[in-house]
This record gives sequence, structure tokens and C-alpha cells, in this order.
Amino acid sequence: MKHVMEDGKLDPVAYRIKYTPHHRSGDKWCIYPTYDFTHCLCDSIEHITHSLCTKEFQARRSSYYWLCNAVDIYCPVQWEYSRLNLNYAVVSKRKIGKLISSKAVADWDDPRLFTLTALKRRGIPPEAINLFCAKVGVTMSQTVLDPSMLDACVREVLNVTAPRAMAVLDPIRVEITNITKDTVNVEVPNIPNDAESGVHTVPFSNVIYIEREDFCETASKDYKRLARNQTVGLRHAGKVITVVDVLKDSTGEVLELKVTAEDSKDVAKPKAFIHWVSNPLNCEIRLYDKLFKHPNPEDPKEVPGGYLSDINEDSLTIVKRAMVDRSVENAPVLSRFQFERVGFFAVDSDSTKDKLVFNRTVALKEDVAKSK
Repeated sequence: MKHVMEDGKLDPVAYRIKYTPHHRSGDKWCIYPTYDFTHCLCDSIEHITHSLCTKEFQARRSSYYWLCNAVDIYCPVQWEYSRLNLNYAVVSKRKIGKLISSKAVADWDDPRLFTLTALKRRGIPPEAINLFCAKVGVTMSQTVLDPSMLDACVREVLNVTAPRAMAVLDPIRVEITNITKDTVNVEVPNIPNDAESGVHTVPFSNVIYIEREDFCETASKDYKRLARNQTVGLRHAGKVITVVDVLKDSTGEVLELKVTAEDSKDVAKPKAFIHWVSNPLNCEIRLYDKLFKHPNPEDPKEVPGGYLSDINEDSLTIVKRAMVDRSVENAPVLSRFQFERVGFFAVDSDSTKDKLVFNRTVALKEDVAKSK
């Protein structure tokens, strides 16, 4: 390309010759076409009507049109728009590549990233991404959004599509002393307020597991869950339990509770109902937080050491002793559920026949939406 498009400007480069083995093609060729040469030609050959690209390519529009006209082929329309940026994230492929090579994240599908493969693995449905994009719109203005906006779209979609299940992340064993060891099935709605979604059953016996934070020795004025001096209801089971005894280890940590249970219709309504599991499946749960400590990790004023120095060491928490009810047994990879009072989760590809692994897609609306 020897033609000068405008006085004072350099000719655009069509290709480069580099005698270096390629990591995929080896020594098969040494000529590498440039973006400016291939972009418009490929778009034309593939009959693209509108080539959409971000604002940094606006300066290339003249070369895009010139080359198509110079070789007398169909010329698509190039439209530019502002790139969508997110707080607490980087979206540049080059910078994500450095995150991977430095082992700050595992790979391109690490759920802490905002690549499409990462969002998919985290369990974010396509409908939520489309909803998010529709709310943001297309603009030439510089756009920086907080990830909470995407989270809100995810909740909006999953709240009416994700079946409910019960999971306990930090379990305490609870023995109900006044019922038999026989196991009965309890019906749980798949999606509340949607009768057409149906129900599933979970086992209920004299041994259940509850969240450790759902018990305290003595209930304060604002505490609504189980305590020595306060009853609590069991969701879907129609039971209200009362503490009889508390078993602890030598350090004072609670190991087990002994309780009695009464039918909820025979006693005063408790202040709260908590979730539980019985005869559960052991599982691993991965909880994700923001990958970076600061909203703008690429800003040298905010993070003088660069974005690689701003990694949040607590961006991934792995819960290995979690338990989940048997309604999720044999769920395929990427199946999405709402774990009641905990959040939305998806089955991860690391799951095996013997152990399910779940990624938290997003927390409930207020991060921790639990009864006090």
C-alpha cells in the first residue's frame, strides 16, 4: 500500500514479515497481515453490514473506507461506541492475559473475571447479560459502571427461573430427640409464587444440619433465630424446635444441639424460620468477591503500583464442608439454583460424580439477606 491517504500522514502498513516461529503455526509462514489491512477486507468478504467497534478505532475509519474503495469491493459501515468499563475490574485482553500468567486468576473462565466464558461459568444466564446491556444502552460517552448493576440484572432473571434448594455452608448437627429415626419426604416449591414450576421433595429425619450462625447461646432483642431461650421454625417442615442441650468441644465450640420439635400449628408462631438439610450431599462451594481492592485499579493515582499490585487476596473463598439437600443430586454442569437465604449458585465444571462443586453466581439482594 504505497498510496498516501492524506498529506503528512504515514502510509498504513499492510503486513509485517517476522522470521520467528509462531506458537501455533510454527514456521508455516512468516507474513502477518495487520489489523488495518484485514479488518475491512474480512468484513466485506463476510458481507458484514455494520462493523461495530469501540472508540479507539475511530482513527482507523479513514483507512477502513479507503482500502475497500481502493480495491473496489463492497464497503461496510463502521460505527464506533464507547467501551463498557466496570469498577473493580479490567477488561483488556492484554491485561487479563497478565492476570493469568501471574496466576492472579486461573484462566480466561475464572469466575472473578468479566469475560463471557467467566460469566457463563459463574452461572450468569444470557438473559441477564442482555438485560444489562439493554439498560446500559449504546453511547459514545465514557461509561464506567459498578458490577452491582449486573448483579441486579442477574437476580431479576434468576429469581423467577432458578429452582430453590437448601444448603448449609457452616453446619451444626441437630438431633431432634422426640421424633423417630424414620425419614419422611417434605415438599418444597421449585419457585415460590409460581405454581406451574411444581415442587420437589427433600428428606427429613431426626438428624438435621443448620447454619452455625443460626444459633446463639442467648437471644438478644434483635436476634430472631434459634437460642437456648428462643424457638425457631424449620422452613417447609412445619416444625418448631426448642433447644434441650448444647454439646461443645474442649475449646467451647458448639458441636451438636439436642432439640425437641412440635408441629407449627400447635405452638405460637416463632420469630423466624430457618433453612436446614437432612441426609444431605457434601459439596464444595466457591464464594467470589471483587478481584481488586480499588474501584479503578488501572488508575495510577488510585493504585500507584499498577493493577497487578491491587489484587484482593479474599476474592475467592472455598467452603469445603458445605452440605446441600438431595434435590440437586445429578444436576448437570451450569445448572442454576437459589440456595434459600444464601444466594444464587451454579454447578461448576470441576464437579465429579462423588462431589458437587458450586460457584456463587450472586448474593441475595442485600448481600446477606438472612433473617436476624
